This record gives sequence, C-alpha cells and structure tokens, in this order.
Amino acid sequence: MELTTDLKRDICSLFDVFEETSGTQRVVTPLEYPGSGDRVVVRARPRDDHWVIDENGEAAMYARMTGGELSSDSIKRWAENLVQTTRIELDADEQLTTKIEDPRLIATTLFQVAAAAQQLFALATSAKERETSQFKEQVSSIVREVCRDLNVPVRSNVTLPIMGDMEADHLIGDEGNPLILVIATSTTRLLEAELMHMQYRASNTKGYVLAVAENQAAVGVKHFNRANYFTGKTVAFNGSDLSQLLRSQLH
Repeated sequence: MELTTDLKRDICSLFDVFEETSGTQRVVTPLEYPGSGDRVVVRARPRDDHWVIDENGEAAMYARMTGGELSSDSIKRWAENLVQTTRIELDADEQLTTKIEDPRLIATTLFQVAAAAQQLFALATSAKERETSQFKEQVSSIVREVCRDLNVPVRSNVTLPIMGDMEADHLIGDEGNPLILVIATSTTRLLEAELMHMQYRASNTKGYVLAVAENQAAVGVKHFNRANYFTGKTVAFNGSDLSQLLRSQLH
C-alpha cells in the first residue's frame, strides 16, 4: 500500500500545473518532443458549457523549427485516424485540439493530446530525416564516383585540425591542400562551413571549403547568398553540375 501511495505521488510530481488569468490550466507534462528536450505543454481552456483541450500548436511549431514537414500523406492519414479514434483534431492552424463537456475527462484528455503532440512531432521530423539522409547519400555517391574516376583519395566524416573539432563530410585530394566538402543540410551546418573557411584562412592553412545545400530554401536564401562570401564556394545541389565542379577543382 505504501509503494502504491509513493508511486502515485511520484507520478503526479512529474506534472506541473499553472493557472492563467483566463482560468486556463497550463499543464507541463513529463513527455518530451523527441531529440529536442522540450517538454510537451497542454492547456485546458474553460468555455461556457465545455472545455477546450489543446497544445497551442507547439508540436507543429517545434517540428517546423527543426525542418519538419507537416503536409505529407502519412501525417494526413494519421490525423484522419486520430480524429476518428480520439476526437482530437489537427485543425487548420496546425493545432491539436478537442473539446469535452464532462470535467472528469480533463485529465485523460490532456494526456491524450500530449501523446498526440509527441506523435505529430515525431512523424513530421522523421520524414525530414529520411529526405536529409537521401540528399546526403546523393552527394556522397557523386563524390565517390568522381574520386574513383580521377583516382583521387577521399575520406569521410573527418575531424579537421582546427578549433572546435568541426567535421567535414568529405576530405578530398591532397591532405596538404584538401577540398573540404560540407553537406549543408541546415542553416547551422552551413554556418559551420563558414567557420571552417574562416579558421583555415586565419591560420594560413591550405584548404578549399565547398558547401553543398539541397536548395536555397533549405538553408535560407539570405544565408545561402551570404555563404559564398565566407566559403570557397556554396552551391545548390544539382547532380551533373556538382560532378563537373568537383572534376574541375580536382584536376
């Protein structure tokens, strides 16, 4: 009996509940958005004759911030099944929401919405991860093909001899003056390419930093345009163009 009591207390302590001025109950749950460390927050909003339970659109917001995609067919099918089985709707504002009339169902519904938020984030970001992996493999395949044709050495996932232990996706050619290829899958990764370039120049170390983004939108148009001033070259991915560029740089 004591264990049961302690367990109930410990589980309850994982949730933080805050009452806002409107009477809305904001519940910070122990659930987290995968890989982000951000906790899932759900709100119970009182209305005249019912309660609205939602997560304020934060699952979609966090997913988009990490490059997630919410318009895929898999998410549409998931949302259709969700509303049928739980009455939780992914509305036009990309908010998971439902309403209940019986206040005794608030706790259960809060947890259902929190679980749905976690699922939405995971689905949206896993699709992006697959796309990113495919893009990286396309670039890597071209690198391997060119290096094989030209009989040029290439190493992958190489920690560079500069501050910060930054890693090149591919180190190509003569190690005394290598082509440092960075697959810029995000704005952060593009900024790393710029830092590599600046550190090589600051230390008078030979090396040519080539950053390859999937497209300008993937890293932000402004960041993409700026990067050409802070790398050896930054390009949007095109298979044949990249192959020709590598061949010209390595000859």
